[in-house]
Amino acid sequence: PRQPAKMLWYDRPQYVYLEFCVEDSTDVKVVIEDQRLVFSCKNADGVEFYNEINLYARVNSKDSREKRSDRSITCFMRKSKEKVAWPRITKENIKPAWLSVDFDNWRDWEGDEEVERAMVEQYAEV
Repeated sequence: PRQPAKMLWYDRPQYVYLEFCVEDSTDVKVVIEDQRLVFSCKNADGVEFYNEINLYARVNSKDSREKRSDRSITCFMRKSKEKVAWPRITKENIKPAWLSVDFDNWRDWEGDEEVERAMVEQYAEV
């Protein structure tokens, strides 16, 4: 039986970031569409994870990427409308138990664009 992975998210002026917290993931599949994200993988114990999210607003699926590490899989998606804050990640105004805001990375946007650009460049190099 598959289960949803625990997910953290945070908002930035140009991108929305999601982190799926699965250690030692294999068979990672991330499908990013204009208003939907589908994630699946397995962990070291063979447990299957599956998350499907109808996104709050549109993203540019061509300028969106994911990066896997031993601890998690991070996705960043370029917003269609930049500098418009997302109050939540899901289209529906609900908060699934597996979804949390990443407060460590959530901060005010002022003067943040250079920081964000550096982060995206860092991801792009991997």
